[in-house]
Amino acid sequence: MKLSEIKNGISPEWAQKGYQMPTFDIQAVREKTHKEPTWVHFGAGNIFRAFPAAILNEALNSGKYDRGVIVAESFDYEIIDKAYQPYDNLSLLVSLKSTGTIEKKVIASVTESLKADYQFADWARLVEIFRNPSLQMISFTITEKGYSVNPADLERGLTPVLAMGKVAALLLERYNAGQLPLTVQSMDNCSHNGDKVKAGVMQYVKKWVADGLAPAGFEAYVLDGTKVTFPWSMIDKITPRPHEKVQAMLAADGFEDNYTLQTEKHTFTAPFVNAEETEYLVIEDNYTNGRPPLELGGVMYTDRKTVDMVETMKVTTCLNPLHTAMSIYGCMLGYTLISAEMADHDIRSFIQKLGYIEAMPVVTDPGVLNPYEFIGAVLNRRLPNPFMPDAPQRIAMDTSQKLAIRFGETLKKYQERGLDKSNLVLIPLVLAGYARYLRGIDDSGNPFEPSPDPLLAELQPIVAGLEVKEGEQDFSCLKKLYARTDVFGVDVYAMGLGEQIEGMVKELYAGPGAVRKTLHKYVEAR
Repeated sequence: MKLSEIKNGISPEWAQKGYQMPTFDIQAVREKTHKEPTWVHFGAGNIFRAFPAAILNEALNSGKYDRGVIVAESFDYEIIDKAYQPYDNLSLLVSLKSTGTIEKKVIASVTESLKADYQFADWARLVEIFRNPSLQMISFTITEKGYSVNPADLERGLTPVLAMGKVAALLLERYNAGQLPLTVQSMDNCSHNGDKVKAGVMQYVKKWVADGLAPAGFEAYVLDGTKVTFPWSMIDKITPRPHEKVQAMLAADGFEDNYTLQTEKHTFTAPFVNAEETEYLVIEDNYTNGRPPLELGGVMYTDRKTVDMVETMKVTTCLNPLHTAMSIYGCMLGYTLISAEMADHDIRSFIQKLGYIEAMPVVTDPGVLNPYEFIGAVLNRRLPNPFMPDAPQRIAMDTSQKLAIRFGETLKKYQERGLDKSNLVLIPLVLAGYARYLRGIDDSGNPFEPSPDPLLAELQPIVAGLEVKEGEQDFSCLKKLYARTDVFGVDVYAMGLGEQIEGMVKELYAGPGAVRKTLHKYVEAR
């Protein structure tokens, strides 16, 4: 059972082993897409194959659409050489169930895989595609860092190295072909992602027009909302590195393409991609030249305001605050896996009550997703998933940059709506736990290394005098910590929570075992 052999015919063994195969005519779709491409996606990594490509695969299986997606890699070209072309651009999606079982599906929606750089012959093909009136959308999963621009790249003229410069160069081709319409769609997991793409592209556009490298009308074309749009989206799906347990399960099936690969740029990939079963993609429906019908694969199309509301629901209530709470306490209690934490009664009850009792009263309900169903999936399917190798130490990275959004915004809503803040227990417990976490000493009294954070060097000295010991301690330094509205998003003392948090910190610092004791006490009381 090899992906590259599917073009010769699908053997019965695939179905016998439980593999879901494409039901559409793969070759016909490839031929149609080559002549009349509609979608180019930048970023050939695992999340693309596990989500956008899989969504399109479902649309093709429905029989209601006939065009695939062309993937272009602008950073790590080895992905194309190692994970796409040897396998005829096919891949295997392994959905990881919280029950410990897997679902296996061959993805055949990718019709071409190209290296997006001038040094390769593929660039001429990209130019051809961008000059084709049929092209409707380009999209991205290149991470937020991929939208960055630096002065040196701007000075390279029309042959930039960075992704946004290459996109600008290809948009210039589309402009020169007759100012053809196009939608530039980010699918990266960052807030207001469409604006980030637009800002990056516009730096090149403005520079080239000012330097006389592009016509003056090029800038007006990219800014014309009837020609080019940059919609927002909210994406949510965990796609970890290829899992050894999955490799073993596939090998037992007789699936031969079960090995993992690592590129020189340290990308971990494989002929298969494993991902959690739960997924969400909500997109602002603002297209100038039509779009692929991705709703056939589960995409929710809506307006910009609703996309923003979905993002707010996720980041301030239903997922991110729970992640941060369990990462802070998980590090102090010696956990190295999020899924293992979910078997800890105190931690599970902590985040469950935090979400349902304290955050939900001020949740932003976007209408297109039910907040209760969303948080239910988080607690019952996503976080306990034994296949997810996520660690509290990773989630705890940059916590100082997250608390203001994940908890400060909730506290602001309590204030704005005149709700009783005296009933809040677990949100204050999270903020108190941060002062204990910063000390870098676990609940057994042993030192640990707090995760990387840009403010660690500033905040750690504030709590340096709070040794984990018995007896009286001076906690006056806490006022300096909790006065940091840039960290917590609000003045916790002005909100009447300062003294409560200080009291919790004192309990957390009461010697070995105090973290567990304090956590259990407040969770049970709530």
